[in-house]
Amino acid sequence: MIRSKLPTIISCSKDQDSVTWRLDIAAELDYFNGHFPEQPVLPGVTQLDWAIKLGCEHFGYAIDVATLEVLKFQQLMLPGTQVELNVSHNAAKAKLTFAYSDGDKRFASGRIALNGASNTTDAN
Repeated sequence: MIRSKLPTIISCSKDQDSVTWRLDIAAELDYFNGHFPEQPVLPGVTQLDWAIKLGCEHFGYAIDVATLEVLKFQQLMLPGTQVELNVSHNAAKAKLTFAYSDGDKRFASGRIALNGASNTTDAN
């Protein structure tokens, strides 16, 4: 697991099995340095790390990833944009499903299978 700093969270909305964060992808984030010089792009590993951190924290899981499933990066996430990160969970299977989007534009999505069960009995 990489130790990336989370972006600025603009807003958050929750229901029983999912949560959506509005994120500010500021041009000043260190993750754009050298990735790539001619057109900075937020690395996919950073996007994945944010989804894991935020999802595990919200749903009370330890950050202990077993496998990644159906991981897709559809469009480049550029500096100076805002995106929504939606994470839902399947408690019975200890899996998180995530998607980054902005309206009809999808940036990335996937499913994260975790080792073990939730650390808590209640979601945040």
